Amino acid sequence: MKREGFDFYFDPAACGNCCGACCRGESGFIWVNKEEISKIARFLNIDIENFIKSYLKKVKYRFSLKEIKVAGENICIFFDLKSCRCEIYPVRPSQCVSYPFWDRYREEKHKNEVFEECPGVKRLL
Repeated sequence: MKREGFDFYFDPAACGNCCGACCRGESGFIWVNKEEISKIARFLNIDIENFIKSYLKKVKYRFSLKEIKVAGENICIFFDLKSCRCEIYPVRPSQCVSYPFWDRYREEKHKNEVFEECPGVKRLL
């Protein structure tokens, strides 16, 4: 999978080998908008208010998925370590869908991060 403006490509077949390196590690934010909140709540068959209360944290005027700490590692609340799968994959946030093609990784100073984190990211020759 290639995307214009990036000097790497992504092989989604590698996802089965890393057990969600992009879903765990350092603490960060997994931003969700109103539409994504509604979709995920519907998918989980819970009302929006309970979804927000149980699964989101408010950061200023935005919402991010919560993380849980396991063995000193931060893990997305919807990542199942046993199966190495996202529990909301069909309705995951657009931030997750667009990974690793984030603007941050166009910048030379951040490129090595994505190569170190994701075994599916390969340099274009």
